[in-house]
Amino acid sequence: MNIYLDVQSPAVKEAGEYASLYGLQNHGLFNLRRVYWNLPAPALFEEAIHRSEGRLCHQGPLVVGTGKHTARAAADKFIVREHTTEKDIWWGQYNRPFDPESFSMLHSRLQGYLQGRDVFVQDGYAGADPEYRLPIRIIAQKAWHSLFARIMFLKPKTIDAMKKHVPEFTVIVVPNFLASPLIDSTRTETFIIINFREKMALIGGSAYGGEIKKTIFTVLNFLLPYEAVLPMHCSANTGKDGDVAIFFGLSGTGKTTLSADPARRLIGDDEHGWSDNGIFNFEDGCYAKVIRLSPEAEPQIYACTRRFGTILENVVFDPCSRMLDLNDDSVTENTRAAYPLEYIDNFLPEKMAGHPRNILFLTCDASGVMPPISKLTPDQAIYHFISGYTSKIAGTEIGLGIEPEITFSTCFGGPFMVHHPYDYASILKQKMVRYGAHCWLVNTGWTGGPFGVGKRISIQYTRRLLNAALSGSLLTVEYYRDPVFGFDVPKSCEGVPSDILDPARTWPSREEYFRKYDALAARFIENFKLMAADCPPHIVESGPRRLQV
Repeated sequence: MNIYLDVQSPAVKEAGEYASLYGLQNHGLFNLRRVYWNLPAPALFEEAIHRSEGRLCHQGPLVVGTGKHTARAAADKFIVREHTTEKDIWWGQYNRPFDPESFSMLHSRLQGYLQGRDVFVQDGYAGADPEYRLPIRIIAQKAWHSLFARIMFLKPKTIDAMKKHVPEFTVIVVPNFLASPLIDSTRTETFIIINFREKMALIGGSAYGGEIKKTIFTVLNFLLPYEAVLPMHCSANTGKDGDVAIFFGLSGTGKTTLSADPARRLIGDDEHGWSDNGIFNFEDGCYAKVIRLSPEAEPQIYACTRRFGTILENVVFDPCSRMLDLNDDSVTENTRAAYPLEYIDNFLPEKMAGHPRNILFLTCDASGVMPPISKLTPDQAIYHFISGYTSKIAGTEIGLGIEPEITFSTCFGGPFMVHHPYDYASILKQKMVRYGAHCWLVNTGWTGGPFGVGKRISIQYTRRLLNAALSGSLLTVEYYRDPVFGFDVPKSCEGVPSDILDPARTWPSREEYFRKYDALAARFIENFKLMAADCPPHIVESGPRRLQV
């Protein structure tokens, strides 16, 4: 929209009705054209369409494009290095330092850019447990980003709560503002910069919605361990008798799909905390991959792509009929849907539950050698939690090709972990032992050979194995000891072919299988050297053993 034309937008009369008394001048924002405060979803849909930010498609979802960034720009994320927090941060690949003076200069330039422009504000909370929730504010240049924040985070329940809202962390999202690497000390024109001292994050040069939610997740990963709360990149659900299961895993491992089980109630699909009160969701919405989504395999998530109130990122549609094509990956493999948690039929309204009975680490093994499920001891669980082995699937991060890329992402969410991985792992072990949780490693990747030779493990088999683990029936079967990793693997499970449970039997050559398995063990050992110095010896010894030296 031309900012110099005073064209009335649909919500102009209601723009300030839900304004907080804690105004934007507290963030250094002055001389704005108009501020739209805490607009509800229908108003934000209207604003987004009015501003040509998206198109309404069949049955009501808003389809938007995120421009050149269709995934997280992980290499452009920084944390301001200053004396009050620098000793607590695990500096390195994921936590790159940024100069405080450069942050102040960039913030000033961004403030100047926003003068004379409209902004949208959403006030809310991260964390369903009132004891640990974080009041937040998302200030956005685009209406659909404000809608995204409204979907993903918990909302104040009354007008009075909106007016009295004071954020403890603020994110300013201005995708059309591009940094100058020469002036701003950024890597590129894109930036995601978190300043814990100023309690503020700046996002520019990227319209990808996931940057907003993962910025808040990073903040919680920094703050909550100080309160003995474990922040987790996991989904969670609960059975009819109240048994809780949590599913760790990176994008593409099935975390969202497997937790959306019609026989269990969904607590949340992506980010949770584990306190001494139990599990609680950080969010109020879901952010699921939808490429090649099937109404047969994933009916609940598929249904959400056909509902008003859902945002679809980079999904292809016919401009005349407005019919979606979820199979079209011409824009990106990482097509996404953001929708309210309540759109899942069996969601748990409280978004809180008790302590987990089962912990599941989901890994997408592209080498095709890991068993589909195995049981871990507490020390093995910590080793695999710190390792965070999986394969990156095309589209989830900038720079990935078609072939999956083997990776180790600490705590199954390395880019968002601010402290040393063992800080999180020690809290996990403490809670596992205290509350008697069983831990399982689940391979949702390939069997019968690596990517390009074997095939991906059937989701039906994975669900049967999960159901057996969650019901407790898998605890009663006979196991064998894995010769490489030393964990226990079940020999049988009702409804699952025995060959699947012993992956060596699915390969054409047993010798080739163990050669590949040994190579994977070497990758584990080499990766863990990065963390070994700060981990107890018995954790290091819980890893794999080489078959060939």
